[in-house]
Amino acid sequence: MFTAAAESFLRQAREIQEEELRRFAARVSALLQGPEAGPEAVDGLQRLHLTVAATKYPRKLDGKFVELLQTVLCSPKSPEQIQVLCAAILREMSPCNDLILSCDEIQDTKLLSLVSSVLLAQGNKGEVAAVGQRVVKVLERRLPEGQSARFLLPVLANVISLSPESLTEEQTNVVSKKLSDWLRYASIQQGMAQPSGGFFSSPRTKQPAPVTEVDGAVATDFFTVLSVAQHYTQDQWLNVQTFSMLRNWLLCYGGKELNTPNPDDRAGMDRSVTSMVSAAPTAGRLLPPRERLREKAFEYCQRLIEQSNRRPLRKDDGDLQKACLIEAVTIMDIICKQDSSYVCRAVSFLKILHSRICGDATYARALLPIAQFFLNHSKLEAVDSDAIYKHLFTDIPSQLFHNPSLAFEFVQFCKDNSQLFTDSSSIFRQSFPNLFKFLAWNSPPLISEFVDLLPFLLDAGTAIEIFHLLLDLPCLTAALDIQLRAAALPASEKAGSDPAGKPATCLEAFRHPLYKSTFQYLLRTKSAPEDAPESLVPLRQLLGSLAGSPRVVQCAETVPVLLELFFRVVAEFADGSLINQLVVLLLQRSDQLYEIPSFKDDVYRVLGSQLAMLCSLRPALVVELSTEILEFSGAVSNIQSKEAIFTHMVWAVGEYLSVSYDKRCTVEQITRFFETLEAVLFEITQLRPQASTPSCAPRAISVLMATLTKLAARSQDLIPRVSMFLSKMRTFVQSPAVTSLYCEEDLEEILIRATELMNLLKMPSVAQFVFTPPVASTRFQREVNDSLPLALRMVTQLLEPAPGSVP
Repeated sequence: MFTAAAESFLRQAREIQEEELRRFAARVSALLQGPEAGPEAVDGLQRLHLTVAATKYPRKLDGKFVELLQTVLCSPKSPEQIQVLCAAILREMSPCNDLILSCDEIQDTKLLSLVSSVLLAQGNKGEVAAVGQRVVKVLERRLPEGQSARFLLPVLANVISLSPESLTEEQTNVVSKKLSDWLRYASIQQGMAQPSGGFFSSPRTKQPAPVTEVDGAVATDFFTVLSVAQHYTQDQWLNVQTFSMLRNWLLCYGGKELNTPNPDDRAGMDRSVTSMVSAAPTAGRLLPPRERLREKAFEYCQRLIEQSNRRPLRKDDGDLQKACLIEAVTIMDIICKQDSSYVCRAVSFLKILHSRICGDATYARALLPIAQFFLNHSKLEAVDSDAIYKHLFTDIPSQLFHNPSLAFEFVQFCKDNSQLFTDSSSIFRQSFPNLFKFLAWNSPPLISEFVDLLPFLLDAGTAIEIFHLLLDLPCLTAALDIQLRAAALPASEKAGSDPAGKPATCLEAFRHPLYKSTFQYLLRTKSAPEDAPESLVPLRQLLGSLAGSPRVVQCAETVPVLLELFFRVVAEFADGSLINQLVVLLLQRSDQLYEIPSFKDDVYRVLGSQLAMLCSLRPALVVELSTEILEFSGAVSNIQSKEAIFTHMVWAVGEYLSVSYDKRCTVEQITRFFETLEAVLFEITQLRPQASTPSCAPRAISVLMATLTKLAARSQDLIPRVSMFLSKMRTFVQSPAVTSLYCEEDLEEILIRATELMNLLKMPSVAQFVFTPPVASTRFQREVNDSLPLALRMVTQLLEPAPGSVP
């Protein structure tokens, strides 16, 4: 966030109109063309830069003024601050049609850096290539006194990010050789402070002090980014810059070899052997530039890892240690991918590193690149890396789920390696309860990552448990909140609750014996279906006070998306037994959801549509689960509280309870379902003079009528009963008690549907044909079945001819 003063400056800059900007640029132009560009010119350029940078749309400046900026930028007489500001304004103007800059003849490295930054900002690949060529050409030769390559390395880093193909093989070899030297042979003496030039400045210079380690000890090995000095030399700055761009350089150019050695090639064998020797002197070996860079980079990373074991004197150095450790392990992984002869050295080194840092939560982020390394290379060295994965998936999510940046990196790591984990280790899938803690606590930012991750966590063994977990995800968020608050309590308040008393708050319940086991199950670190408690209902009720928490509500909003994905993935591998289990659980869990009204409505909507999909995959489940389905569809309360699920369940009964789908279907079963649904429809349409008529969705009434008609068409003894019922619907829709509950359009639709169904039943053979198509149905039958309202209207028109037609 900006300060009030900064906001004011930005607002003023954005409000400057084009004419005012033109006049201001003219004043700046006059200052730049004066005898000496002083503080006024600097102030004018700063204000101009703010003006052109403050808006999202490009500002327009006069072509002559743009030309003047370029002239001032390239003038050797211009002060450095003026040049920097001119370059910044030109970058903001990019892409610029009035640009005449060229880097071809520039010798000064500072000026080349500034001009190159403007050229690269144009977004032109030709300009990028030209800058790359010039920078490499300057780096090739010995720089004059007072010039430094440190101004060019950031430019080179930008070139390879924008267009890595702009450098030739020969040029990358030249740069690789330079990078190797800057990495390994920087001075181990501190730089000298610039003399102040005051009266008391002594012409005698002190002997430069040696650089130190982060713990204050004098450095006895080569210089790295973790070496400490009061003042740094030019080659030390180059060392730091080289390390900062090393990963990208290796990824772009480290894997390309001019001559790949034959497996039987003696030189290739020698090279593999020599690269196994840790930190051996390289003076006697003439390695190609890329291989030499790999070797120096590997030694550098080893040195950084050793330095990360020192206790820093300053907190900032501790943070730098961790960042460098992550980068070092990542670079070692890249090197080992490019040359497998380094793997053996790296494995033993990183195993020791892992054992050293795994118990320190502050190094959690460093465990990810270590795990990545073993995922990539453990097969090559036949290393048992399960202990590393187990620690990663067990301890980190349960302890640090509330760290948002780590949560993102961890889930991204899992997503990127999900196929590798699925193929190589069962720990990944078994740890899904822990992984979902990241989502429960950081729902909105991580939902897209979990959409990609969930399919890899699902199989026949985990589907049921993940289904439960998705429905309980908001409850998990609340439990994590309680866990954090309980951990933050003073020791005096962490004493166990009175086992005999009832806990008054969620915090007390967290350690109460009555709830301890259910909390432990909900917060488990790995899959444990056998440990599932009989019910989490008491815990859901206990955590009801947190249902309005913003974090819990945000988490609840992600559940419908993941539920739809869950069923879509499960449908690809589920067998009949699993589908049956899911349908039973779906009906049971519809009564056991966390009490967030909008959450329950959204979940019911998804479960209803997915129930229809499961039934279409396995129609026989209507017969096999008849007891559970009858119990659910026979409860009138389900129409009002779970209309979406109820409607789809009743539709599935009408659609699939047929001998066409399951030879086990009997007349007795059809009759039993008919009588149950008939009682429900009677209950919700019965006119009560003294009691109020229950309000149900018109869709539920229509589906009940259609299902009863379908069942009657398959057992024609039931036709008179349903016909009589349908004939009474006109009385129902015209009752004052009903017209006050429904709009006119809904009542008209109910009446039309009842009339159409009744007309269809007047032709039982047609009704049976329409309502009970064979499984291998013709195209016409499928279309009629899919467009039932159209079929009903056709029959109605046949039975009720238009006035004036010939009978």
